[in-house]
Amino acid sequence: MVRLKEGEVRIPSGCAIAGILNQKGTCFSGDRIISCIASMRQRSNGLGGGFAAYGIYPQYEKQYALHLYYDHEKARSESETLLNRNFKICYAEPIPVRKNSRVGEAPLAWRYFADPREERLQEQGMDEEEFMVGMVMQINSGIAGAFIASSGHNMGAFKGMAYPEDIGDYFRLDEYRAYLWTAHGRFPTNTPGWWGGAHPFTLLDWSVVHNGEISSYGSNRRFLEMFGYRCSLQTDTEVIAYIFDFLMRREGLGLDDTVKIIAATFWEDMGDRKLAWLRHRYSSLLLNGPFSIIVATGNGMAAVNDRIKLRPLVAACKDDFLYISSEEAAIRKVEPVLDKLWSPSGGEPVIGLIDNKVGLLEPKLNGVFIRSA
Repeated sequence: MVRLKEGEVRIPSGCAIAGILNQKGTCFSGDRIISCIASMRQRSNGLGGGFAAYGIYPQYEKQYALHLYYDHEKARSESETLLNRNFKICYAEPIPVRKNSRVGEAPLAWRYFADPREERLQEQGMDEEEFMVGMVMQINSGIAGAFIASSGHNMGAFKGMAYPEDIGDYFRLDEYRAYLWTAHGRFPTNTPGWWGGAHPFTLLDWSVVHNGEISSYGSNRRFLEMFGYRCSLQTDTEVIAYIFDFLMRREGLGLDDTVKIIAATFWEDMGDRKLAWLRHRYSSLLLNGPFSIIVATGNGMAAVNDRIKLRPLVAACKDDFLYISSEEAAIRKVEPVLDKLWSPSGGEPVIGLIDNKVGLLEPKLNGVFIRSA
């Protein structure tokens, strides 16, 4: 009998996702999320790992925090020329890293805390958020050797080509404190492994980590491109971040309607006229294929499976913490005794919000809604 070795067989349920939220907004060290995602190492293959962290830049919370990666100094020079023309840069520096032999050749990583120039907003007739989206698309698709890893307020994405625990060590995430962390361990199947293709994928305050395959990527991408989004990072998950931004920020839909669009029920079970209307209007934004995702923003996080739950997803609560993960064992690694543990049904979102913090991630739905007392 022929025995396939590791790496010679496709692992269809590969990739690990995890999220930890303190619903009182209390910040805690990155050690916890690193330990959580590291316990699912077998779900990754070293071709991508990453983290999103919220609340890490309180001293610059009103500025946009831009994390940029550069392959070479020319890309940095071109990007900074564009940034200085369009933004007032309050502070800029290389993102601190420590040597890690398990992280290969790395791009230059810089961070900038910036405000859009008022005259540029007036020239283009845009609000700040729309202006920022345009800048992200312009740099990611127009400057060779540069891409923006994150562009939100008081948050940042740290990602690269290695196992997630090594990326966490490389970016010194044990030295950061955040009230919300998400993490991803990548096992790429249909798209290349590279620094820009690692998760999370972000836009403004949104970040997305994803386990699965988006077979509808082509139709999702074509629809989004009609509204100015450009998918240039060679990974299907990129469209999920832009879908949430389009539906919730631009179109003004709630999380309930957004979930009904991306993980729509079957036509024969549609029933509700509004649901049918949403399904028709945004049919190109249905996510086909197996998936479990965690989407985060400044005021909380939500997780959802595809409608027939082809990827694992577990949630748990302990005191003021909400945990979401691909595996129960990863949660119990950092919180052995839990108040509540459950596996949400397909298409049923789990939502956790920060107390008294207003934002886009406000639910009006029949999912599992978690808010601390």
